[in-house]
Amino acid sequence: MTAATRTNTWLTAGAWQRLFRDRPVIPLLGLLALLVVVSELVRPGVVTPGWAAVIVRASVPLAILAGCQTLTMLTGGIDLSVGAVASMSGFVVATMLNAPGTPTGIVVALIAAAIAGLVTGIGVGVFRVHPLIMTLGVSLVVLGLANVWQIQTVTSGLGVAKEIRTLGSGLAFDVIPYNLVVFVPVAALILLGLRRTGYGRLLYAIGDNPVAARLSGARSWQILIVLYVISALLAAIAGFLYSGLTNVASVTLVDTAVLPSVAAAVIGGTSILGGRGGFVGTIVGALILTVVESLLSSLGFPEAVRQVLFGAIIVAVAAAYTRVTGEA
Repeated sequence: MTAATRTNTWLTAGAWQRLFRDRPVIPLLGLLALLVVVSELVRPGVVTPGWAAVIVRASVPLAILAGCQTLTMLTGGIDLSVGAVASMSGFVVATMLNAPGTPTGIVVALIAAAIAGLVTGIGVGVFRVHPLIMTLGVSLVVLGLANVWQIQTVTSGLGVAKEIRTLGSGLAFDVIPYNLVVFVPVAALILLGLRRTGYGRLLYAIGDNPVAARLSGARSWQILIVLYVISALLAAIAGFLYSGLTNVASVTLVDTAVLPSVAAAVIGGTSILGGRGGFVGTIVGALILTVVESLLSSLGFPEAVRQVLFGAIIVAVAAAYTRVTGEA
């Protein structure tokens, strides 16, 4: 095959479809680079190491939250409870700032998140409740319990611990976000878990063909219970970082990040029908959404217009990806 023939092969629609289907990270990185160039053109001089650090810092908690969606979407599910669990976790830690202390608060929040994930997993895996309905119901329960906890602790100390603020919003040498200390190990565990463990392969198998997975001996209900517990724990970690990033403790703090977390996973190449996707694309998807939000802010759009354009861009990119890959 000549060089010209190889070049022409890359120009075909089928080649682009295979690229988007098999290696979505490559075109996504191209899109990310294009958005960075547009940001520089809109505001010359804005793209600096400090700007990049701020973008990465804001992307980290969204990427972790989108990791929850990636894992659940691989099985053909979705987790709408991550916002409530994340908000609850950050709020619980804040209410325990003075007594018994932040470390105890983190442990309590993680236990509460794990219980929420366990309930969700039992509902989805054992009782076969649709993940959309089950996670939506659990999110309402978590929100209600968080409000009860808020009433009970209204007279106690409430604030974001200095350590969490530093971890969530601090920059080492003004260019390295401290939240990477949390994100890098979490991302490594997710990537290795999906690629190198039998459990990760089972998640793909359940999403691709649940009947075949069951016939091969996989106990889907056990896998799903563990999955939603992991998702809830990841959401709790994201909640800590969101609280530190914004210096706010609220029972609804992360609610607005639920749909962007789904969008980041979808844009990153994870199929909402299950069986295909990965966390690397999700990370790039989170970066793309953060840069888009920064770009819309730079253009001076009011909040309402930014929300409309932000949502339209998400739908357009996700629809284009689905169209190119030929996914029904």
